Amino acid sequence: MNKIGLWGNLSKEEPLAVSHQIEEWLVARECEVFRVWEQFKEQKVDCIISLGGDGTLLETAREAAIWKIPVLGINFGRLGFLCEIERDDLWNALEAVLKGEYTIQERAMLTAKIHRNGLQEIYMNALNDVVFSRESRDGQVILQANISGEPSVRYPADGLIIATPTGSTAYSLSAGGPVVSPEVEAILLTPLAAHSLSARPMMVAQKEVIEITLVRGDSCRVTFDGQYHVSIGPDERTLIRTSELKARLIHLGTRSFPKIVREKLMDRWHD
Repeated sequence: MNKIGLWGNLSKEEPLAVSHQIEEWLVARECEVFRVWEQFKEQKVDCIISLGGDGTLLETAREAAIWKIPVLGINFGRLGFLCEIERDDLWNALEAVLKGEYTIQERAMLTAKIHRNGLQEIYMNALNDVVFSRESRDGQVILQANISGEPSVRYPADGLIIATPTGSTAYSLSAGGPVVSPEVEAILLTPLAAHSLSARPMMVAQKEVIEITLVRGDSCRVTFDGQYHVSIGPDERTLIRTSELKARLIHLGTRSFPKIVREKLMDRWHD
């Protein structure tokens, strides 16, 4: 690799300072460094280094997926479940990347299409999840989930999370959903504070198309990867399916998925 993009949460002091150090380090090794999204595409960069937490990596990976650019995540956040390396391992990791000592993991993404009374369509992609949540304080909403055209589950709840295996360790996990290896081809449905014993978490095949409609409630917020949101009302359909795009994450082979789960999620008193 000799064309490298740098992107991250550079509004914070430490990522900004480290980004300059990385740029100097790469230039000294005859690499070209770019910091603007349009340059990443125009210059056909070999990879993008994401500096921040999981939120920064989600943003970077979603955009980079359009151009099939792999992303290396450096954790400057709290949990950093998706980030490949910690701050202390930075220079050894960069050396390994330049030597080609890595693999690229492809992660499934979701694409959502919202139909507004047949007049307007909104398209969004997500690497972690698409979350439906009630907007008013009046009480629960009821969401109908149809799987590939078949009426399946009605969720009287505070909301519903549609997640990828990558997103199984994020909001879905806190709502009681299962931890799923990113290699599993599945889509997760996890209700938020369900008011029914039959409204349980589900896992369906990756090929399924999930249709969500609001059948009770004035409005519902739909949030993508916790970063972008729109509101929907009754009779507006949201179709969610596995995207043709794949997020490409650089993996250095130093940590397996079980090890990451153990390190990041296990309660301290279980050590």
